[in-house]
Amino acid sequence: MRVTPETVRAERDWVRDRAPVVVSLINDARDRLGRLFETEVDSVTVEAYRGEVDTVFADGEVSVNVAGLVGILRDLDVADDYPGFVVDEVLGRELAATIAGGRPLSLLAQATFHFVDVHVDGDVSERVDTQDGERADDGRVPGSAGADDLDAALAAGFQTRLPGWDWRKRESPFGVARD
Repeated sequence: MRVTPETVRAERDWVRDRAPVVVSLINDARDRLGRLFETEVDSVTVEAYRGEVDTVFADGEVSVNVAGLVGILRDLDVADDYPGFVVDEVLGRELAATIAGGRPLSLLAQATFHFVDVHVDGDVSERVDTQDGERADDGRVPGSAGADDLDAALAAGFQTRLPGWDWRKRESPFGVARD
């Protein structure tokens, strides 16, 4: 894989265009997490998601890493899938953390990745049947091992960094002002 500024731009466009799938996963995860934690969590709009994608990709150091991880997961396939279970999980978790930002959000995104991933089976968008090794219309190898992990990672990373959680709206009681 060779990553260039053009590659990063193309991956950004792909991630932006994935909005209908990712926003649906984000809102589903927020609904389920809200019920578990007995709190209301704001839903995310396609516009808010796309704006946050632009923010992530505006930071060159972050965007090159996000683009690389997205590209790898889009192409990742392992014969019989199960032997590749670890690699797609690791890449998905790291993508979610990279999108979310530094600690503690990166850790929350990694945990959320696993929560979302268990509810995503295969590629959640409609795929066009192609011959082995060819890409579907959405730029993925059909049925690839990384497809569901990529969607789960995008949902987990962006749901973590986007506003909507009450605890993120208020100032932390643990901040210590300089005397």
